[in-house]
Amino acid sequence: MEGQLEAPASPILNANSLVYVAGHRGLAGSAIVRALRVHGCQRLLLKTRDELDLTDRSAVESFFRSERPEWVFLAAAKVGGIKANNTYPADYIRENLLIQTHVIDAAYRYGARRLLFLGSSCIYPRLAPQPIRESSLLAGPLEPTNSAYAVAKIAGIEMCDAYRRQFGFDCVSLMPTNLYGPGDNFDLQTSHVLPALLRKFHEAHRDRAASVVVWGTGTPRREFLYVDDLADAALFLMNEPSPPSLVNVGSGRDLTIRELAETIADVVGFKGTIEFDPSQPDGTPRKLLDVSLLRSLGWQAATDLRTGIAATYRWYLDSQVQA
Repeated sequence: MEGQLEAPASPILNANSLVYVAGHRGLAGSAIVRALRVHGCQRLLLKTRDELDLTDRSAVESFFRSERPEWVFLAAAKVGGIKANNTYPADYIRENLLIQTHVIDAAYRYGARRLLFLGSSCIYPRLAPQPIRESSLLAGPLEPTNSAYAVAKIAGIEMCDAYRRQFGFDCVSLMPTNLYGPGDNFDLQTSHVLPALLRKFHEAHRDRAASVVVWGTGTPRREFLYVDDLADAALFLMNEPSPPSLVNVGSGRDLTIRELAETIADVVGFKGTIEFDPSQPDGTPRKLLDVSLLRSLGWQAATDLRTGIAATYRWYLDSQVQA
């Protein structure tokens, strides 16, 4: 990827910054909004999908022409777990390509000072050397179950890099590992593994079930990052004078799906047995990001997994009461 741009003339995020967070109701976007407000940023542009459909080019054009945000966090995306990605690949590639293309291009043409694009660790090859370095991008075949989504995100990275090289547009692509936390999606048909397991174990504990069935063999290894840590990293890079074009963000630690299930069961208080269904797909055998580049800039994750799961579970219980 292209190297670094020259430092901007003044500090980036402050109380007077005009900031657009695309996807502010999503898991990552809502955490970025929380972090911006803690940081003192008050001039936030926040639009729901009903107010601004990012797949509609003319609507995006009109928004950027009238509002002209200075700083853009592109956290909007169509996201889902292994089942949803495998079932609806056309939806995932089409919607994400449209969102990215419209927002990145409009941000450049209407004078945004910097854009931060949120990707995903699934962009890397299925069998990439572990831990996965940024240089592994495009070095091998993708995981088939989510390749359509991954290709869309890779296109976003390449678009950001192309606009950096051709136009000098200040784009940063941040590749998070598996995110979880308050605001997560707990729908068992479309959610990622951690919130899906949290809901499964909660319902089993509530119903006094004897066992919980977990997809796959339990042997794949996964890394998880609490979403408020991701938001902190995003603001850190927005304030970095000359950030790299592509940066991994994660906790730097992974565990097996079996260990994850056992941790969640313990947090929830489930005392039954855990059964694994090897007829269901495992996905990528291991996916641990090399986060040494971001650490060399001075940032690292602060929330350990058990603490983050407990906080997420409290949020889930509160959301159930309010529903």
